[in-house]
Amino acid sequence: MNKLVFDSSAILAIYYNEPGKKKVRSLLDRAEPLISSVNLSEVYTKLLEDGLDADSVLDSFTGLEIEVRDFDEAHAMRAAALRNDTKKLGLSLGDRACLALAIHENAAAVTADKNWAKLNVCRIEVIR
Repeated sequence: MNKLVFDSSAILAIYYNEPGKKKVRSLLDRAEPLISSVNLSEVYTKLLEDGLDADSVLDSFTGLEIEVRDFDEAHAMRAAALRNDTKKLGLSLGDRACLALAIHENAAAVTADKNWAKLNVCRIEVIR
């Protein structure tokens, strides 16, 4: 089974019923889904800011069956090294954390951000 690394924007498409939601669901079902702990923090932060309670957020994410990978020293260094390639596109630390994990896992990064398609650092799957 292929590994896919999900950016927070792709996961949030499910929660907010955004375009690309069906594609994300399909990708979750046919791959080994991964997410960086940095991106998971972004998802939790957004949902909590919008009024969901912490227990509901934890329960609903657990139901997606996505493996969470720690943002460790190797990922931190790779994310930092991506800064020059991604700065002109305005990618954040969270974006680079996702890309760093995808590169480490030799996986595609799944995102809602069309700008990522301009990158040549790993395979990119844009959901809309």
